Amino acid sequence: MGEMTTSHKRVTDSLTEQQYLLMPKDMNGHGRLFGGELMKWIDGLAGIVALRHSNRIITTACIDNLQFVKPAIVGQMVVLVGRVTYVGTTSMEIRVDTFTEELDGTRTKINRAYLVEVALDDDGNPCEVPGLILETEEDRQEWEAGERRRALRSSRRKEHY
Repeated sequence: MGEMTTSHKRVTDSLTEQQYLLMPKDMNGHGRLFGGELMKWIDGLAGIVALRHSNRIITTACIDNLQFVKPAIVGQMVVLVGRVTYVGTTSMEIRVDTFTEELDGTRTKINRAYLVEVALDDDGNPCEVPGLILETEEDRQEWEAGERRRALRSSRRKEHY
């Protein structure tokens, strides 16, 4: 985090929302949103958030956590909301929440995912990303949880788990 300089950005600077109307082509054999399709949308949105934060080409390093809470069916609108939650030197943790949205605007969360994206220079090597300005209590809580998730990912890499 450190001092706020021009090399820092706010969470809201890269906050991104995307909507999809579920069609039969998006469904699995049981009439529910195919998990692989949702994973593709989540990965794409996380990439956009990371690109906006870093102003760099990015690559997905890992999908750290993906929790399916409820199904979605044909005709529902699905809304994905992505935000930066934590940054390292060259990496960014992105949280993507997925909701179904009713005609009256009511949203029900159906999925939460955390992904790690890495910024790349013109030669394809990892490069430094801007710091993150924490403006809200939610920003600070996510940062602290992001520190714990980063330590857990590091431990898992060491243990090949």
